Amino acid sequence: MPDSLTREIIGAAIEVHKHLGPGLLESIYEECLCHELELRGILFERQKPIEISYKDLRAAFDFRIDLIVDNSVVVELKAVKELHPIYEAQLLTYMKLSGYKKGLIINFNVPLLKDGLKRMVL
Repeated sequence: MPDSLTREIIGAAIEVHKHLGPGLLESIYEECLCHELELRGILFERQKPIEISYKDLRAAFDFRIDLIVDNSVVVELKAVKELHPIYEAQLLTYMKLSGYKKGLIINFNVPLLKDGLKRMVL
Protein backbone atom coordinates (compact mmCIF):
# COMPACT_ATOMS: atom_id res chain seq x y z
CA MET A 1 0.00 0.00 0.00
CA PRO A 2 2.87 2.50 0.23
CA ASP A 3 1.58 5.03 -2.27
CA SER A 4 2.23 8.76 -2.49
CA LEU A 5 -0.84 9.72 -0.44
CA THR A 6 -0.06 7.41 2.48
CA ARG A 7 3.55 8.60 2.39
CA GLU A 8 2.29 12.19 2.61
CA ILE A 9 0.02 11.36 5.54
CA ILE A 10 2.86 9.59 7.34
CA GLY A 11 5.20 12.49 6.59
CA ALA A 12 2.72 14.91 8.12
CA ALA A 13 2.37 12.69 11.19
CA ILE A 14 6.15 12.47 11.54
CA GLU A 15 6.35 16.25 11.45
CA VAL A 16 3.76 16.54 14.23
CA HIS A 17 5.49 13.85 16.28
CA LYS A 18 8.88 15.49 15.79
CA HIS A 19 7.57 18.75 17.26
CA LEU A 20 5.35 17.37 20.03
CA GLY A 21 6.83 13.99 20.97
CA PRO A 22 4.86 11.26 22.74
CA GLY A 23 2.69 11.56 25.84
CA LEU A 24 -0.13 13.90 24.85
CA LEU A 25 -3.83 13.30 24.31
CA GLU A 26 -5.08 11.91 21.03
CA SER A 27 -7.19 15.03 20.48
CA ILE A 28 -4.06 17.22 20.49
CA TYR A 29 -2.36 15.06 17.86
CA GLU A 30 -5.53 15.08 15.77
CA GLU A 31 -5.75 18.87 15.83
CA CYS A 32 -2.08 19.27 14.91
CA LEU A 33 -2.15 16.58 12.21
CA CYS A 34 -5.16 18.26 10.61
CA HIS A 35 -3.29 21.56 10.64
CA GLU A 36 -0.24 19.90 9.06
CA LEU A 37 -2.41 18.31 6.36
CA GLU A 38 -3.93 21.72 5.63
CA LEU A 39 -0.46 23.26 5.36
CA ARG A 40 0.42 20.59 2.81
CA GLY A 41 -2.77 21.12 0.81
CA ILE A 42 -4.09 17.63 1.52
CA LEU A 43 -7.88 17.35 1.68
CA PHE A 44 -9.48 15.52 4.59
CA GLU A 45 -12.67 15.12 6.57
CA ARG A 46 -12.42 15.07 10.35
CA GLN A 47 -14.63 13.09 12.73
CA LYS A 48 -16.82 12.03 9.83
CA PRO A 49 -20.06 10.36 10.92
CA ILE A 50 -20.79 7.11 9.14
CA GLU A 51 -24.29 5.69 8.79
CA ILE A 52 -24.45 2.03 9.71
CA SER A 53 -26.93 -0.34 8.15
CA TYR A 54 -27.92 -3.63 9.69
CA LYS A 55 -30.41 -5.68 7.72
CA ASP A 56 -33.34 -3.27 7.24
CA LEU A 57 -32.13 -0.81 9.93
CA ARG A 58 -30.24 2.27 8.79
CA ALA A 59 -29.12 4.48 11.62
CA ALA A 60 -26.72 7.27 12.36
CA PHE A 61 -25.17 5.94 15.53
CA ASP A 62 -22.52 8.03 17.25
CA PHE A 63 -19.86 6.43 15.05
CA ARG A 64 -17.16 8.69 13.66
CA ILE A 65 -13.96 8.05 11.79
CA ASP A 66 -11.02 10.18 13.00
CA LEU A 67 -9.93 11.22 9.50
CA ILE A 68 -10.70 10.36 5.91
CA VAL A 69 -7.92 11.74 3.77
CA ASP A 70 -8.48 12.70 0.14
CA ASN A 71 -11.68 10.63 0.11
CA SER A 72 -9.60 7.44 0.01
CA VAL A 73 -7.70 6.63 3.24
CA VAL A 74 -9.20 6.00 6.68
CA VAL A 75 -6.85 7.25 9.40
CA GLU A 76 -7.35 6.05 12.96
CA LEU A 77 -5.32 8.01 15.50
CA LYS A 78 -4.14 6.62 18.80
CA ALA A 79 -2.10 7.80 21.78
CA VAL A 80 -1.70 4.48 23.58
CA LYS A 81 1.12 2.54 25.23
CA GLU A 82 1.03 -0.19 22.57
CA LEU A 83 -1.02 -1.15 19.54
CA HIS A 84 -3.17 -4.19 20.28
CA PRO A 85 -4.75 -6.41 17.60
CA ILE A 86 -8.17 -4.95 18.50
CA TYR A 87 -7.09 -1.64 16.97
CA GLU A 88 -6.38 -3.38 13.67
CA ALA A 89 -9.80 -5.06 13.85
CA GLN A 90 -11.34 -1.66 14.61
CA LEU A 91 -9.71 -0.08 11.55
CA LEU A 92 -10.79 -2.97 9.32
CA THR A 93 -14.37 -2.57 10.56
CA TYR A 94 -14.26 1.17 9.88
CA MET A 95 -12.94 0.50 6.38
CA LYS A 96 -15.63 -2.10 5.64
CA LEU A 97 -18.48 0.05 6.98
CA SER A 98 -17.32 3.17 5.14
CA GLY A 99 -16.34 1.47 1.88
CA TYR A 100 -12.75 2.74 1.85
CA LYS A 101 -10.03 0.27 0.87
CA LYS A 102 -6.95 1.82 2.50
CA GLY A 103 -6.31 2.56 6.15
CA LEU A 104 -3.64 3.75 8.55
CA ILE A 105 -3.33 3.48 12.30
CA ILE A 106 -1.03 6.16 13.69
CA ASN A 107 -0.04 5.81 17.34
CA PHE A 108 1.71 8.96 18.55
CA ASN A 109 2.64 7.54 21.96
CA VAL A 110 5.94 5.99 20.83
CA PRO A 111 9.55 7.28 20.83
CA LEU A 112 9.83 6.71 17.03
CA LEU A 113 6.67 7.21 15.02
CA LYS A 114 7.61 4.45 12.57
CA ASP A 115 7.02 2.03 15.45
CA GLY A 116 3.45 3.31 15.83
CA LEU A 117 2.33 2.91 12.21
CA LYS A 118 0.19 0.20 10.70
CA ARG A 119 -0.97 0.19 7.07
CA MET A 120 -3.96 -1.88 6.01
CA VAL A 121 -5.66 -2.67 2.71
CA LEU A 122 -8.96 -4.46 2.09
